[in-house]
Amino acid sequence: MEYKLILRILGVFLILHSLALLPPIGIAIADNDGQLHDFLYTLAVTFGSGSFLWLTFHNARGELGRHDGFVIVAAFWLVLSAMSAIPFILGPHLDFVDAFFEAASAFTTTGATVLVGLDSLPRSVLFYRQELQWFGGMGIIVLAVAILPLLGMGGMQLYRAETPGPFKDEKLTPRIAHTAQSFWLIYIGMTVVCIVCYLFAGMSLFDAISHSFATISTGGFSTHDASIDHYQNLPIELITEFFMLIGALNFSVHFVALRKRDLRPYWQNPEIKVFLIIVASIILVSTCVLTYHHTYASFFTALRHSAFQTISVITSTGYTTENFAQWPVFLPVLLIFISFIGGCSGSTAGGMKVIRFMLLFKQGNRNLLQLIHPAMIKPIKIFGRVVPESVSSAVWGFFALYVAIFTFAMLLLMVAGADQVTAFSAVATTLNNCGPGLGEVTTNFTTMNEWQKVILIFCMILGRLEIFTLLVLLTPAFWRR
Repeated sequence: MEYKLILRILGVFLILHSLALLPPIGIAIADNDGQLHDFLYTLAVTFGSGSFLWLTFHNARGELGRHDGFVIVAAFWLVLSAMSAIPFILGPHLDFVDAFFEAASAFTTTGATVLVGLDSLPRSVLFYRQELQWFGGMGIIVLAVAILPLLGMGGMQLYRAETPGPFKDEKLTPRIAHTAQSFWLIYIGMTVVCIVCYLFAGMSLFDAISHSFATISTGGFSTHDASIDHYQNLPIELITEFFMLIGALNFSVHFVALRKRDLRPYWQNPEIKVFLIIVASIILVSTCVLTYHHTYASFFTALRHSAFQTISVITSTGYTTENFAQWPVFLPVLLIFISFIGGCSGSTAGGMKVIRFMLLFKQGNRNLLQLIHPAMIKPIKIFGRVVPESVSSAVWGFFALYVAIFTFAMLLLMVAGADQVTAFSAVATTLNNCGPGLGEVTTNFTTMNEWQKVILIFCMILGRLEIFTLLVLLTPAFWRR
């Protein structure tokens, strides 16, 4: 394993990450809010650590292997989350576990928070939270892959280890750096359009930028305790719904649609069609149940809130306009369950991804048919292509491991003192990078004890890296030469 090269690249990531502190520093200076020293200290620590690693190992050369990619990605998310916690320790004066929880939640775009009184926090701290989500949405690693060739480093192993979805070997352009650049240009463009839409809908410039960061990244942090409900503004809700859906779609399809200047690639993509059908179906069911139980005064109000909460949860964003934990009969649990589905592969959304459920359904259907016709050979096809058996087996393995980790983490939370409903929803919402839950974690995670938060931090990072990238490091075989 290329340990010196790994440390050199980690140094580059730390230096890049330190640049994210410049906007909060500017806001702290403009507002004179007392946070300048905290952000300057964090900048010194982050940039200094990165520079030390870079200068110490700047002569390291070599090709990154598969093992190296896993180590770099896992170290990146753990180290950067820890570094990002410093302003939360110095500013809102959180203890280390709470600060690590808040930073990891932002960086993994989970949106679960231990902070209350957001409306009274300094704007520099609020912007910092939003900015972490924006960088975490696309992944700073994907950004770094775009410039690694300039530093003489290969990026394919990092891209494969960090990019979500079962098809990790596909790239849109001949060079992986160009693929990463294309994704980031699309990501930035969508963010700018979202900002403009929020401004026209009535948000202030600060809130428009802050919420566009959390919306496109499907992160869900807000600058207000009441989240999007703070505005009581239907146009803002509709804009948020649209861009949450955009963020949950495959960025490869965005790339093709923009290149062809044609919207047909969206509807021609089977995964997107299934995703939109699921969203529409859950909205319909939720609206009918809410109307039947007279939860709201009118059908339109029920439709308005069910549409927003369904889109927010399935895209793993976690914005709220209503406390869906108080909705009647099975709706709260239904929304938690759809967070397991998540968005499309190659998107900023969490969850298992729609394409995996499509493959599981097709494999289950094939197994049923083979019980009737044992000699039948029926290949599984998706996107008009035969799915390799290696991908099919990987999907089953991922699903089994996902369920096993969910169950184990839920039991650990209960051992640590959580009740069944809280444990179930807390693990679901962190593993799926969603945010709001049920029970004690309906609005925030302040009541969870330190051991519970540590478990949930691990779940957040596991979910963001889609389990295998982190768990593979815990296997003895990985470290054998």
